[in-house]
Amino acid sequence: MDGNGRWAEKNGLERVFGHKEGVSSVRSVVEGAGEMGIEYLTLYAFSTENWNRPKEEVDALMGLLVQAIVNETDNLDKNNVSLRAIGDLASMPPEVQSNLAGAIDKTAENTGLRLVLALSYSGRWELAEATRRIADALKNDKIDKSSINEELIAKYLPTFGLPDPDLLIRTGGDFRVSNFLLWQIAYTELYFTHKLWPEYRKEDLFEAVKDFQKRERRFGKTSEQIRI
Repeated sequence: MDGNGRWAEKNGLERVFGHKEGVSSVRSVVEGAGEMGIEYLTLYAFSTENWNRPKEEVDALMGLLVQAIVNETDNLDKNNVSLRAIGDLASMPPEVQSNLAGAIDKTAENTGLRLVLALSYSGRWELAEATRRIADALKNDKIDKSSINEELIAKYLPTFGLPDPDLLIRTGGDFRVSNFLLWQIAYTELYFTHKLWPEYRKEDLFEAVKDFQKRERRFGKTSEQIRI
């Protein structure tokens, strides 16, 4: 969800106001995903690299995150949305952790859209974390070296139990994935837009999905094979 700071600067505002407006985009996109019957939506809210931003901006982001969780949990629950989070959650401030845990618990039984927040997350971080956990399992004789394959590695990732994404949408005009779900997006369709995140609404999500529906997904096969 990129472009909050640039949107604020473009409008003569401090960067924090871009993040505030970005919350409205989240609300609209979550609503749109629910309307379309999308089952899973993962939002890249805060990367491990974002900790390197100026302290004032990071502190403001953490405050906004707490506020957004508090303000939106009842609405998520009312709309049958369940919340989950992935990332190095232990590195988040205690207030974020406690409010996040409460929201996850409150929405746990909901059966509609599964909303996943990636917080203090990066693809390289999760692969390193999975490698450490697999090394521990080998050391303690819980697994055998010969059992290490793609399926086993996936079990040690924080996204275990979630399907690989069908579509990745990158806002803000940059053409890169920025360390997001590196393992999981091997065959994900990529969609890039110049719209800054605070400008993005559910109508833009609809356009991205329309574009996705026109694509042929072969997963390494030929067109003839997938038509059989």
